[in-house]
Amino acid sequence: MKQAISQLTTLCRDYPEHPLVIAFSGGVDSQVLLHLVCECLNTSHPALLVNREIVLCHIHHGLSPDADEWLSFAKLQSEAKGISFRGIKVSLDLSSGESIEALARDARYQSLASVFQTPAIILTGHHLNDQAETLLLALKRGAGVKGLSGMAITSSLGQHLLCRPLLNVSRADIEAYANERKLEWVTDSSNADSKFDRNFIRNQVLPIVTERWPSFVQTTARSAALCRENQLLVDELAEQDLNKVALDSGALDLIALSAFSQARFNNVIRFSLAQKNTEMPSQAQLKELLTQLGSEGDKVPAVKLGDVWARRFKQELFFTPDYQDISDFNADVIFDDTGHSIVQLPDGLGQLVFTPFSSSSNTDKYAIVFSAPLSPENKLNIRFTHQNPKVSPDYRDRSRPLKKVLQELNIPIWERTRLPFIYCDDELVAVPSKFVCKPFLASEHLHKVQVHWRLAE
Repeated sequence: MKQAISQLTTLCRDYPEHPLVIAFSGGVDSQVLLHLVCECLNTSHPALLVNREIVLCHIHHGLSPDADEWLSFAKLQSEAKGISFRGIKVSLDLSSGESIEALARDARYQSLASVFQTPAIILTGHHLNDQAETLLLALKRGAGVKGLSGMAITSSLGQHLLCRPLLNVSRADIEAYANERKLEWVTDSSNADSKFDRNFIRNQVLPIVTERWPSFVQTTARSAALCRENQLLVDELAEQDLNKVALDSGALDLIALSAFSQARFNNVIRFSLAQKNTEMPSQAQLKELLTQLGSEGDKVPAVKLGDVWARRFKQELFFTPDYQDISDFNADVIFDDTGHSIVQLPDGLGQLVFTPFSSSSNTDKYAIVFSAPLSPENKLNIRFTHQNPKVSPDYRDRSRPLKKVLQELNIPIWERTRLPFIYCDDELVAVPSKFVCKPFLASEHLHKVQVHWRLAE
């Protein structure tokens, strides 16, 4: 355990202001972790824990009939150690299609990250056998170098530092340590159920493998460490490549991307998506993307990559969310007695804020000003569809079909279906943040309106 204590000591010394969150399931590994922090670390380096807030956090998944008993056990342990306790009950969406293991893991990390609003050190009891199980699960999924990297001793969890000080300690050594010090712990009976993949590996695969190769758990940890080192090199290359192809618009330069091999193309796309915290695409999706990008220049291919869409516009590659169909949206602008109105737009597009306009009004760059002959019969209406009417934008001399106007404004085709159009009696008045049609310029009518498109954060 010397190495684990050394890691804890270094962490506490390097981050003196960070509180500690001890993830405590009640099992033997988390009990040993609690002992290391509250007794061993306090004995060897007590100054590192003085005035430092320590919270024992137990996640109640509600999946076991013993869950309430484990919660009570965790609370008793915190009281015995004289540290704060936080029990968090989570509800898992078992209809989502995700495995229970994945749902429970995500819920745990989200809960642990919620304990403190400021940066903290979050400690978990993952050990050497967990690492071997993780590596075998990654192999089963057909993971690449990143997946085979397994767990790192330290990593980030949002603003927090996630640390696994027992990661180089075997389960056998943890149990021996606990027995020697007469520690108590709970046993989850579901760990014996091999219908769960991790339990199957733990109960049936690893015992056979380690009987043949006793050092298997240690060697898999070494392989994971080598994969992490290789992933660092891959990420360094991807960062250099991304700097070459990233544009100020947030898109990627397709001309520069076209010089890359398929492997290097895949690498920079994955790296770019990782910066956006999106789901990683499959090999098949990346191959399809490269094929689609080679299509004729006047086409606008769109390929699903994980949970986003990759779209080409001219010589740029954009990543967008999976947008909803908002073509049926229709909302009247209802003004209050002061001449104000707010229209909530669908699918995260924010809102349109209408206010009266006068010469003393402050007009910002995101607002447009128009006037309209408003009456009970002539109401303003917001839609996202049009019949391609001929329009006369305020910035050009002649009228043109609306589709041509949107093209000359260089608006990507998928964004054209997400522009709110303001109508008055079925006549197009304006496109917020883009233009006002000449018949509705502020000088034409008495009723002057300023509209600001307030985008969602």
